[in-house]
Amino acid sequence: MKQGWEIKKLGEVCESDLGKTLNQSKDTGELRPYLCAINVLWDKIDFTTLKETRFEDSELERYTIRKGDLLICEGGDIGRAAIWNYDYEIQYQNALHRVRLNDGVLSRFLLLYLKHLKDSGVLDARYGKGVTIKHLVKSSLLSIPIPIPPLEEQERIVKELDCLSGVIEKKKQQLKELDALAQSIFYQMFGDHITNEKGWEVKKWNDVLTIINGKNQKAVENPNGEFPIYGSGGIMGYADKYLCPKNTIVIGRKGNINKPIFVKEPFWNVDTAFGLIADNTHIAPSYLFFYCRIFDFEQLNKAVTIPSLTKSDLLLLEMPCPPIHLQQEFAEKIEAIEKQKELIKQSIKETETLFNSRMNYYFN
Repeated sequence: MKQGWEIKKLGEVCESDLGKTLNQSKDTGELRPYLCAINVLWDKIDFTTLKETRFEDSELERYTIRKGDLLICEGGDIGRAAIWNYDYEIQYQNALHRVRLNDGVLSRFLLLYLKHLKDSGVLDARYGKGVTIKHLVKSSLLSIPIPIPPLEEQERIVKELDCLSGVIEKKKQQLKELDALAQSIFYQMFGDHITNEKGWEVKKWNDVLTIINGKNQKAVENPNGEFPIYGSGGIMGYADKYLCPKNTIVIGRKGNINKPIFVKEPFWNVDTAFGLIADNTHIAPSYLFFYCRIFDFEQLNKAVTIPSLTKSDLLLLEMPCPPIHLQQEFAEKIEAIEKQKELIKQSIKETETLFNSRMNYYFN
């Protein structure tokens, strides 16, 4: 153990309780908003869906969250935690633990330690109860041993790790801004694709691109294969051979039909996705990809349960076809943006490696 540190069980350094068990037919009192598991993300409170139920005045002291309290998910993604950093109070239900720490332990230090336990698999394996759906019961939570350095050192550790995570978040925001820039350049050069305000020639997909049907993944799986296997959600494995050439756009045939992927190297295409190959005479791959990003494929869905697209419907689609030299000019701009994104992604990877290294140094 590091000099000056001590180890205590969580129950020795906090007060903790689960929230109210709800019974809509029997609960009485004033209608109040409350937090449940869906509101607690890692290091963030999500107010998108804020439910209400009735609380008696006599229940408020027990089921109230105050500024500085740490909220920890009891079920599902066990251990997911966030700090209530707001000046007003709110109630909570029994899907959450409320942990109110003693003065000698920072809530943020404990949150970072729980994240380390979660990412290393220790939290689920050692403290989660249940076979299918895991639960972090109160007795297990309070039995977790916590390494506790002096308060000044906790503050320094939190400051260092928050600085690194802040750098990562800023770089991720830069990626989003570059994506927005690329989208803006598309509209600036080609106008609205629905109204075709610039009067570009319109052609059917059947005339300007080829659609490759995917094939079964299991027949080609090989951990050491040269070519990635792509579905609509990304890489699913590796194969010895490929179906689609480089610069093919992947769109979902079933399920995830509205998130195209631009694949710049040859790959295998699974049977739940289509590969779109531009003819390069009328359509450039970069233009096709951005067109697919803004096109709503849901309008072609005829299925009731799982969204689905058919090759025949896609081939009948019509799209504006600006002069190919303009599309190629657009592709050059996008390539410059992609190079910047790759540098940022590499920087993110390096910073994440440093962050994980420091987490291991402090908490292992």
